[in-house]
Amino acid sequence: MYMNLFKRLNIKIIIAVALMLLLVIKSTKKPTIPEPSLSIVVVQQPQLLKMTEYITKTGNTVAYQSVDLVARIEGYLEAIEFIDGTVVQKGRELFIIEPLPYIEQLNGAIAAVDAQKAIYAYDSAEYTRQQRMYKQNATSLNNVEKWLAKSKESTAEIAKAVANAEIAKINYSYTHINAPFVGRIGRHLVDIGNLVGNGVATNLATIEQIDPIYVYFNLNEIDLIKLRHLVKSKEFKPDDIHKVPVYVAMQNETGFHHQGYLDFINTGLNASTGTIEFRALLKNRKYILLPGLFVQVRIPITAPTLRLTVPDYAVQNDQRGSYLMVVDPNNIVATRRVIIGGVEQNQLAIVKGLEARDRVIVSGLQNAIPGHKVAVIMNEKRE
Repeated sequence: MYMNLFKRLNIKIIIAVALMLLLVIKSTKKPTIPEPSLSIVVVQQPQLLKMTEYITKTGNTVAYQSVDLVARIEGYLEAIEFIDGTVVQKGRELFIIEPLPYIEQLNGAIAAVDAQKAIYAYDSAEYTRQQRMYKQNATSLNNVEKWLAKSKESTAEIAKAVANAEIAKINYSYTHINAPFVGRIGRHLVDIGNLVGNGVATNLATIEQIDPIYVYFNLNEIDLIKLRHLVKSKEFKPDDIHKVPVYVAMQNETGFHHQGYLDFINTGLNASTGTIEFRALLKNRKYILLPGLFVQVRIPITAPTLRLTVPDYAVQNDQRGSYLMVVDPNNIVATRRVIIGGVEQNQLAIVKGLEARDRVIVSGLQNAIPGHKVAVIMNEKRE
């Protein structure tokens, strides 16, 4: 009986010791460090598309014509015949400046012409009569010469009176100020009832022709050389400048919807900026473009050519230029320096530095560290 009890106690002791040893072994074993998870990136192979290389610059719009409407004669402003900020037609009456004094001056000048013509008629008739009488020995040669001089003097007075009448007519025309062309007129700068033209040419308003409209922009030396190469390849003559197309986009537009052509190139580069001034001319029938806007200007300098392209947001830039992040066959991230070309519909042409088999990171760029391994997801979608 006691023997059985003793055996049972020994077994329990042995089990307890074994459990304690197991706990000690587990507590002294070094914990395993889990393998870190890889960053995920989305990659895409370049697309082969027909692309046109462009020169793209920032320009600004300028009115085709701009005229300050001024009061050229003195008088009180009697009427304003337009609504501020509207488009007016050529010849439309815009301002009226106290016409009554000037119409009276014109009438007086016309009357003076008629009076001088009457004097000339009398002097001329008398000269003819004196000639006839001289042949009959009824008058002296002195009288004949006197009336000849009078007829010449009256002829000169007619010319003087006609000139004064023309001046009066011109001054009267200044009392009615008309639109010199179809254009958009600004606000009136002088209210009705004010004296204008009192010793100075008073500015009344400004009118601008904005259809067509100019766009001025500057090209650097490299872009100028590219454009000259295009012109030379097409065998353009100096008079063929308008054959070079120009496309314009406003700041809120995604496409270059406004088309025009080159209209002017300055004589040389500006030494201080290293650029040369260009001007394009565009139709603007709906007056979408207004003077003073900053716009994007682009000029095609190559024919459509097959190029490898990537989404434009995949390209990054630093002080050394443009680059892409790519993944090699071992899923290791690498930096690839590239030379970029034109962009169309968010696809950017890569002129040099990329191959068709390359896998370009298009998403997860924040996780792409050169030399680090990443988990790759292939993007089959084409932008």
